[in-house]
Amino acid sequence: MPDVDFGDRYRTMELALQGRFMRTDKSEYPAKMITISVAEMQMTSPVLLAPKEKVVAYFEHVGLIDGAVDRVYESSFSMCLNITTRKREKLAAQLTWLINRSDFTGLEGRRHERIAVGNKTVTMQLGERAVQCALLDISLSGASLGTHFRPVIGTEVIVGMQHAVVRRHHDHGIGVQFLQVQEANALQSLFD
Repeated sequence: MPDVDFGDRYRTMELALQGRFMRTDKSEYPAKMITISVAEMQMTSPVLLAPKEKVVAYFEHVGLIDGAVDRVYESSFSMCLNITTRKREKLAAQLTWLINRSDFTGLEGRRHERIAVGNKTVTMQLGERAVQCALLDISLSGASLGTHFRPVIGTEVIVGMQHAVVRRHHDHGIGVQFLQVQEANALQSLFD
């Protein structure tokens, strides 16, 4: 992935990921990421935005990012990211992971590699209800939980310490997607 020089102090890389963005009036539009750094990103847009307009973008493998429109082009715009230092560090780790991933061309398949965790249990909370589940496997973006309890698909739950959404039911339990993609080195301590 070639670097692009936006004249800032951060490394900018070309990265083609599908996603969407939302304007302050809550209207949503599809987008495709063109470039990203830990300070700004450029994406396609089917609508014309105004400089300094606030937007929230979501891209798989990156998560939610908010910011303000910096530059406007004919069919795209760039935005300055409005993120905390912690989120910036997390984004840098995620971008590094994407760059170093040996099978980058296969991202269209499973989002992240699964890691089997052995005999580990985790608490899943749904409102006031807490259920002990077997942690069957985990990835940067979700987990498979062994349980007889089947929340409705789309239900928000807390798994361990992470907010997640139930995405599927399977023979042994459920699959959940974390609301924020995790850092690769954080998976070990995620459920301590």
